[in-house]
Amino acid sequence: MKKMYFIIALLFFGISGIYAQATFSTGAMDVNVNTYGRIRLFTPDGVRHLQRASILVGTSSSAVFDYNNDAETLEASALVSNPTWSDYEIYGSTDNTYSNLPPDVIVKLYAYGWNNQAYTIVKFNVKNDEANPITASIGLDIIPELDQVYGFDTVTYNSSNGIIRFHRGTDVNMGIKLLSTSLSSLFSFEWFEDYTMDANYWNMMNNGSLQASYISTTADGPVTITSQAPVVINPGESVDLFYALALGVDEQAMISGINAANEKYQSLFVSIQDITDNDKSFKLEANYPNPFNLSTTIAYNLPSDGFVSLKIFDALGNEVTTLVNESQTEGSHTIDFKTKHLAGGIYYYTLIYNDIVKTNKMLLVR
Repeated sequence: MKKMYFIIALLFFGISGIYAQATFSTGAMDVNVNTYGRIRLFTPDGVRHLQRASILVGTSSSAVFDYNNDAETLEASALVSNPTWSDYEIYGSTDNTYSNLPPDVIVKLYAYGWNNQAYTIVKFNVKNDEANPITASIGLDIIPELDQVYGFDTVTYNSSNGIIRFHRGTDVNMGIKLLSTSLSSLFSFEWFEDYTMDANYWNMMNNGSLQASYISTTADGPVTITSQAPVVINPGESVDLFYALALGVDEQAMISGINAANEKYQSLFVSIQDITDNDKSFKLEANYPNPFNLSTTIAYNLPSDGFVSLKIFDALGNEVTTLVNESQTEGSHTIDFKTKHLAGGIYYYTLIYNDIVKTNKMLLVR
């Protein structure tokens, strides 16, 4: 609802610049992410084809994190100056402090793009910010707007390639595919004003079927809800999911884009994850993002169970805070370092494991 109030204010006052958002253009497609995590797709001529794709994280019929009712800006969406994995990248994060209703989650969004490609790969990192484990159903809320027109679209799902296709006559085709796992639920319906209630989302995310086809019969147009199988997230830990989104002049062009995105995902992200999962060495990774403003993520790998200490020091060697001081299990770990009350400058993070010490440098920008 807050987004609707904001849009009304913009229309009334004629103000657009204060609505924080970031956009990149690959030359074949434009990708826009606003400050609350709404994703939009455009062709290079400026015509919008995706009104909104946004994340859903549900733990019960009365607890679903969504764009309209819960999301608040934690880190405003912005272009990353020197992307690691792609030619273009947008990063931003949100939490549930707009509503302060469960589930308490932090969602980091990374949108990647490559020159002259009509697809984007979007990574969502969902962190459990509650004191107890949560079992989360995670998916997308999708509103197509092919050729910047609502209504009378067809939504089809091809179970052989996992692509959700949005199409209408000779208009541009849009495809969306969950890359990191399989869909467990897929449901489309005709848009109605109050569909964003938690109980509605929960039922659609957990219907347990993959709807093969839906034909919109009104000018309101379809809404599509996706979900993957529920996953347990322990306190302070997170899970990643990746989606590919592509545009094409026809079905084949769209499928080619999705296939190219899948190849990019397999070569960049899956191979890296496999290396991380199989690595039995003691590693302290570079924090990300770096430089950073409000928060950054520190990742490390333990070859076996052991006692771990992770501390932050300023440029003079003064201890700022202790992030970890406990026994931890073998494997990969991540932790968020929040810097609300710190001055800008160089800081160091030191990881001690079984008397082995590793230190990295990071830059806080104010």
